[in-house]
Amino acid sequence: MKRRSLPVAAALAATAALLLTACGSGDDEASDNDKIAGAGQGSESPKASASASGAPAEDKPDGVDVSVPKDMNLVFDWEKPKDKDEAAAMEDAANFLRAIYRGVDKRSTKDAALAAYATGDGLHYGEVQINEWIKGGWTGTGTRRHYDATTRSASNGTSVEVGFCSDASKFYGKEVKTGKVLKTEPSLKDFGYYKIIMVKVPTGEGLWQASKVYVETGAEQCR
Repeated sequence: MKRRSLPVAAALAATAALLLTACGSGDDEASDNDKIAGAGQGSESPKASASASGAPAEDKPDGVDVSVPKDMNLVFDWEKPKDKDEAAAMEDAANFLRAIYRGVDKRSTKDAALAAYATGDGLHYGEVQINEWIKGGWTGTGTRRHYDATTRSASNGTSVEVGFCSDASKFYGKEVKTGKVLKTEPSLKDFGYYKIIMVKVPTGEGLWQASKVYVETGAEQCR
């Protein structure tokens, strides 16, 4: 029987107020095909990038590692768009998620991967997620699938909205001290819909960072 981990639910609950506020802001929502929530937000310029294949990514020449343990399987079941910038933004959106779960595994919000692929509200989101797992004494195990991805570019060419579904029904929490896998009955809360606003780093050689994260938990359209 499919079951859902307690820490996954706790991590989502911890950021619910922040995320719902973000999703409900009329000023931040896109009003047409060229306007994207959070577009134009500046970012730092760390030297980092990595592959966004379904398997743990290999390091690029700058040396930032976004790999995760073999039992923490992050699957990105989507096709890259033809547009070069949108493809790069989608790739680094996947790396942003990898960076979060790498932080969960490393028990730290200070890993170089998170700083490389996130800025502003995106960085805050990642830190909150990691800290909830740390406070609970958990790491992750199993398969977390991401699919049905779409991309949309801002007219200024420096922001891309990456939207996608996630399925955490086979991704569980595991107690760090005991190794015990924590499971509960599956529910609609296992499915989420994400919008991540990726901003281009001017001197990052194709690097994009997550600047804002919008999440709808219990997303019926993703089940």
